[in-house]
Amino acid sequence: MTPKTMLAIDPATSGGPELLVPVTRDVPVPGENEVLIRVAAAGVNRPDLLQRQGRYPPPPGAPAILGLELAGTIVAAGPRMGGGLIGERVCALVAGGAYAEYAVAPVGQCLPVTDGLAMIEAAALPETLFTVWVNLFERAYAGDGESVLVHGGTSGIGTMAIALGRLFNLRVIVTCGTDEKCERALALGAAHAINYNTTDFVDAVRAATGGRGVDIVLDMIGGDYLSRNLAVLAEDGRHVSIAVQRGATAELPILEVMRRRLTLSGSTLRARANEFKALVRDELMRTVWPHVAAGRLRPVIDRVLPLAEAPAAHARLESGEHVGKVVLRIGEDADG
Repeated sequence: MTPKTMLAIDPATSGGPELLVPVTRDVPVPGENEVLIRVAAAGVNRPDLLQRQGRYPPPPGAPAILGLELAGTIVAAGPRMGGGLIGERVCALVAGGAYAEYAVAPVGQCLPVTDGLAMIEAAALPETLFTVWVNLFERAYAGDGESVLVHGGTSGIGTMAIALGRLFNLRVIVTCGTDEKCERALALGAAHAINYNTTDFVDAVRAATGGRGVDIVLDMIGGDYLSRNLAVLAEDGRHVSIAVQRGATAELPILEVMRRRLTLSGSTLRARANEFKALVRDELMRTVWPHVAAGRLRPVIDRVLPLAEAPAAHARLESGEHVGKVVLRIGEDADG
């Protein structure tokens, strides 16, 4: 029987990682087209850090409990859905609520946890997979054999971009902050890895592409990186912004955009309608999930910590020393 209350990370104020103390909250009730999941594990992502700091509030209707992705077992379903899904192992993209023993997810945002995929691994997939797929393949129209520059090559987003690039024949060039991280990125399948602290990435990308430039830039940096990113785009290149770590404004060289027929785009995912996310989920089921089922796609896991050590998980992400995803172990079946 599902309990009435649960442990969750739901800080009452904004501030540092020390606020992430488990508290007692009511177990949520699934609504129309929703399922209740007993959470085994939850991924930790940079938007979680921003929410904790008070810089990224949850969208209307989303729970204040932190966490955008999870894996677990369905234990209840919303009205008129029947009980056919109960007992299914799934991972899910959610707008909030994943750092808890139980969470509600729209059924259209759930993906099956296939044989051979551990719950820890499954919990580290949805947020980066949805984000990279939408922005690299849908907004930037990445095609067979094209080249992509990704900043933060050993982040969760970066490692997912490398993995998808390997599966879909993209030449992925990344930037990283240390030589050691560059080596890790190359081992994961990056075509080139540039230490941005010792090398001008503009010159390095031009050299790596024979002066042509890349077809796509997937940018999490923003600010003064915009003009430098445009400088490494090939003619008809596409630039997609997904975060603004160095600032939300930048000067734009309009004549260069016109002369080389560049396309600038960007998106955020969390506040998009459930119907849109369900369409993305369906596309992932067709195009990517067969690779997951066959064992060809797995997330890079940096470390796994219990829910009570959520402060350490956030501190690890804030340090920038991680390679891949940090995951919170919540349920007893997290390793299964």
